[in-house]
Amino acid sequence: MDGVHVDGVERIFRGRSRRDDVVALRGMDLCAAPGEIVAVVGASGCGKSTLLELICGLQAPDAGSVSADPAVLLPQRDLLLPWASALDNAALALRVRGVPAARARDEARPWFERFGLAGFERARPAELSGGMRQRVAFVRTLLAGKPVLALDEPFAALDALTRQEMQGWLARALAEEPRTVVLVTHDVEEAVVLGDRVVVMSPRPGRAVAELDVALPRPRHRTDASVVALREQALQALGAPA
Repeated sequence: MDGVHVDGVERIFRGRSRRDDVVALRGMDLCAAPGEIVAVVGASGCGKSTLLELICGLQAPDAGSVSADPAVLLPQRDLLLPWASALDNAALALRVRGVPAARARDEARPWFERFGLAGFERARPAELSGGMRQRVAFVRTLLAGKPVLALDEPFAALDALTRQEMQGWLARALAEEPRTVVLVTHDVEEAVVLGDRVVVMSPRPGRAVAELDVALPRPRHRTDASVVALREQALQALGAPA
């Protein structure tokens, strides 16, 4: 396994003329070792989501190179099917790989017990809280069986209290089911709480301008002095007031 390697990547979205071109990324470098959690922070529009799609092979770079173990994207919205049960939504990752429906449900069911969803297997998405919907989406992502998870602001739509709860939940889930993770977030504290390293991106065209090692024991809390100190370093790299 190689993890993720992004080397000197440029990504341009072509307009009708060169004047209309949008350069999303230029000179972007990033690496994630197998089993490492790399959190990426940056301003809106700096190319963070584009970076994840490149890692997942959903886009191709215009220059530079991207190499990664097979990756799966968890987008900002949970994208659960409203007519399907929570269990069937999670099992969809197996169904698209050709696993029969009954067997897919049987394989998905134990994950509900492990991740605090037991008893909600038959619930429709509208009957679940925002945090529970994200858990179902995360189980679906894990069941895709890919060694790399590309997480695109998975908690952005949640309220502050639920977001904090889900951050702790995700840290525990990844401790149980280690993966190579590239996590995109606007929340600098979230990056420090969850990541082994934090990569700070410049405004568009995006590139890495700073990298912080987060050599802190888990679990971590937002009010920990060491977390606050790293948060201030990241904010300074972003050019924001700490």
